[in-house]
Amino acid sequence: MPNHVFRPLVLSLAIAAAPAGAQEVMKIHLDLTQDSAPYQGLKEFERLVEERTNNAIDVEIYPNNALGDDVEAAQQIQFGAIHGAPIPTAALSTFNPSLQLIDLPFIFPSAKIAHETLDSPEVGGKLLEGMAESGFVGATFFENGFKQLTCNHPIHEPSDYEGRKVRVMQSPLLIAQFEAVGATAIPIAFSELYGALQQGVVECQENPLQTINAMKFYEVQDYLTLSNHGYLGTVFVFSKVWFDAQSPETQDILMKSAHDAAVFERKAAAEFNDRILGEIRAEGSTEIIELTQAQRDDFLAAMKPVHAKFADEIGPDLIQATYDKVQSLSAK
Repeated sequence: MPNHVFRPLVLSLAIAAAPAGAQEVMKIHLDLTQDSAPYQGLKEFERLVEERTNNAIDVEIYPNNALGDDVEAAQQIQFGAIHGAPIPTAALSTFNPSLQLIDLPFIFPSAKIAHETLDSPEVGGKLLEGMAESGFVGATFFENGFKQLTCNHPIHEPSDYEGRKVRVMQSPLLIAQFEAVGATAIPIAFSELYGALQQGVVECQENPLQTINAMKFYEVQDYLTLSNHGYLGTVFVFSKVWFDAQSPETQDILMKSAHDAAVFERKAAAEFNDRILGEIRAEGSTEIIELTQAQRDDFLAAMKPVHAKFADEIGPDLIQATYDKVQSLSAK
């Protein structure tokens, strides 16, 4: 992990004594709406930072891509026009290819194991350190949860995807994931996805339940397959040029607040997804398909070659460290 993460946290009286009129605005980007766990996590971050700096920093959250999409926001973060954001790893992988690790299909068997792996220095710490070269300070990991499959056709097994047009984020790995099951993967901006599904530009998409709900994709999709095939993690990053200009005390507050907000956000994500699945079941217009273990194994077998295909880009040692960590955590 970056060295400043482990520095003793000093909630400095110097910050608390900041003179009137010295308040600094911190702009935070979010791709999702206010009805999402990441937004709730950012609200907790806002509360903590403003409280711990005695309002010397005013955190402003801009949800629903108000400042641009994830890639555009990341570029603005690099030169300090936006100061931070939780951005999906697939969108950040163009800046740090090792982040594709988190998008590998079936890499994490549970949310708990994902959290502990990403919080470990040998996996998550290495990923966060790698952000500095591209102008980011990697603070911690938020999550949207495990991705599920929605489509206008029932999906029970890999062959059901043959010939289907599936929306993905702009990620070579996610494109390869669906090509492995015979689909045509089409990158489409998240803000344009609802219209693309409605107009038939694509037939299927993958997202966590809270995203499916927040963006009302169930209105234009008939089937939901509970696959848990991929984990959608987001890296909470700060603008390095902006972060480096802050005092050491402020940096510590920002890092500590991000970590505390991540704990809050992950709990909110689990609650959101459990509640939303119940609401989808109760609403009744979407057919929910629950895979058997044999069907999940078929998907794993079809998609697992993607791990080897991207090993050189991600780093074979990092992938092996992840396998080892997951295995040790699964044995507990």
